[in-house]
Amino acid sequence: MSTQLSQLSFFQPDLPSGLKYLPDFVSVEEAGCLIHKLDAQSWRSDLKRRVQHYGYRYDYKARQAREEDYLGPLPPFLQGLAEHLTHAGHFGSAPDQVIVNEYMPGQGISAHVDCRPCFGDVIASLSLLSPCVMRLENRKISQQVDLTLEPGSLLVLSGEARHVWTHAIPARKSDIVNGQTHPRSRRLSLTFREMRFV
Repeated sequence: MSTQLSQLSFFQPDLPSGLKYLPDFVSVEEAGCLIHKLDAQSWRSDLKRRVQHYGYRYDYKARQAREEDYLGPLPPFLQGLAEHLTHAGHFGSAPDQVIVNEYMPGQGISAHVDCRPCFGDVIASLSLLSPCVMRLENRKISQQVDLTLEPGSLLVLSGEARHVWTHAIPARKSDIVNGQTHPRSRRLSLTFREMRFV
């Protein structure tokens, strides 16, 4: 049976097993500070969207990150967040890899499961600036869920949500929220992960 939500609201749908959605994980002030610090860093432009890599560089072509891809420790402002995620019980030990993605209106990311051999059993993503819709899909049972990611919210994927369900940001310039069209603006996502090496 297919479950697809065409409209979004403050009432989030039934979520996949292992998914936690935490609104207001960071305050407006904390978000503003993070945005300022990230915009002071260098951006990579080797994808359609701009990205920043911390801890380890992820090779999108090879779909892997290796020990020799080590960039150095996380900067203090990201290390503090990594430790906060750990103290909050989302990770067993502090994540050591962060990717920052910038999405402009019309940009998205295709459906995927984060590299299983490369990263640990938990993926956490912090959303800043524009809200957007994430589409989660379990192809084995033909189930699909659309989830609103609000500014300052944290998405945590573990269990089935991490390993079975794909997640994507549809590439479009607006989303439907409560039956109304809401244009997207610039959005940043900070994805925290623990490295694994074979």
